[in-house]
Amino acid sequence: MKLRAEMPELNGATKWFNSNAIKKNDLIGNKPTLIHFWSVSCGLCKDAMPNVNEFRDEYKDELNVIAVHMPRSEKDLDLDQIKEVASEHDISQPIFVDNEHKLTDAFENQYVPAYYVFDNEGKLRHFQAGGGGMKMLRKRVNRVLGITEK
Repeated sequence: MKLRAEMPELNGATKWFNSNAIKKNDLIGNKPTLIHFWSVSCGLCKDAMPNVNEFRDEYKDELNVIAVHMPRSEKDLDLDQIKEVASEHDISQPIFVDNEHKLTDAFENQYVPAYYVFDNEGKLRHFQAGGGGMKMLRKRVNRVLGITEK
């Protein structure tokens, strides 16, 4: 996905956890959105989850946070395991389970963890992948929110 690209429709979920299905129109015009891709078999994802949860909690009134579970192998398709790992890592934000890679393909995403920050108009303002870089992610989220320092 290129910067300033439109947020893809949130279609094709195998299942939603922690929420009913969310549509793109539920998010746009509301507030900025952080969409993060993760997988139960990804150690870096699990290591980064406390940081993502911190964003979710700290910015709960200012930022939509949505998790997308992107399976990396057959073993990652087990819904019970996804739910269990989500519980273990306190992933209480809505989880889009993408067992058929429909949203993954729409985002042209190849990585976990991966982070997409959209402004309140649904335009991509920042993308990053990998386990580090949480300071950069915070900086970009703050910029989209119009916050100088938090």
